[in-house]
Amino acid sequence: MEFKQLVFYVFSAVLVFAAGCVITVRNPVKAALFLVLAFFSAAGLWMLLQAEFLAIALVLVYVGAVMVLFLFVVMMLDINVARLREGFGEYLPIGGLVAVLLVLEMSFILASGPFDAANMPEPATAAAGHSNTRELGRVLYTTYVYPFEIAALILLVAIVAAITLTLRRRKDTKYQNPATQMRVRREDRVRLVKMPAEKKN
Repeated sequence: MEFKQLVFYVFSAVLVFAAGCVITVRNPVKAALFLVLAFFSAAGLWMLLQAEFLAIALVLVYVGAVMVLFLFVVMMLDINVARLREGFGEYLPIGGLVAVLLVLEMSFILASGPFDAANMPEPATAAAGHSNTRELGRVLYTTYVYPFEIAALILLVAIVAAITLTLRRRKDTKYQNPATQMRVRREDRVRLVKMPAEKKN
């Protein structure tokens, strides 16, 4: 067994173990940390496939930004895990059946067709001055420029929809107008009342 194959099996085993722990551990903070480990293992696999840009993007975007946000949200919300797991046993058979079907489908796909290891050609070795980022940018902005623009437009619509749903005026929500607060005067808020002094008998 070559060293590259050994590294691939190690990263794959760690990735499968971390992904299983994400959905089995009871503590949400530990689940998020296992997800970070899964991202790092996937980035190692991308490095083995000579996709350095995707590996770095996975670490910087998901581990450095998204997972940190997840950890902050999970720790600040103080989620009641026991209440979330109340109906777990009721839906376990259906979930297990769906998981088994997905595993069978993926096995059939990987064992036949272009994904068969015997039919796959050897990957071409990149030249010394090859830039993975340059090639990705060239393909993305030439061949797939229209799907890229459509994806950007969909993300823009999703951002606007999220902001609209967050900032909508609800009847049961109290809000303040900063402009009204800036125009306030002392006479509008404070009233001086003069009362005669009490006399002691």
